Amino acid sequence: QVQLVESGGGLVQAGGSLRLSCSASGSIFSINAMGWYRQAPGKRRELVAAITSVGSTNYGDSVKGRFTISRDNAKNTVYLQMNSLKPEDTAVYYCLAEGLVNGGRDFGSWGQGTQVTVSS
Repeated sequence: QVQLVESGGGLVQAGGSLRLSCSASGSIFSINAMGWYRQAPGKRRELVAAITSVGSTNYGDSVKGRFTISRDNAKNTVYLQMNSLKPEDTAVYYCLAEGLVNGGRDFGSWGQGTQVTVSS
């Protein structure tokens, strides 16, 4: 079993910055991809950014140029630096990790979510 713990959400004014962190723990053999998704009220969950174990990244169109994803493989931790925040970035942000647990089975785990609110 793999657990994800997120931190760093909060309330910020438009134009401000926040940094989210997500750490994975448990019977982890390897983590392939880690990423961030978000869900605003009444909307579908959408990809914000993802990163592989070798550093390949993918961003949602609405955050390109403003958000940066990074990870520390030794700490099984992924970060999301969010700059130039807009009110439309307001959502619950969820961390996702996919990989292998000890014993070779695949896993895919979600964090509990952290609220990001951007005021205008």
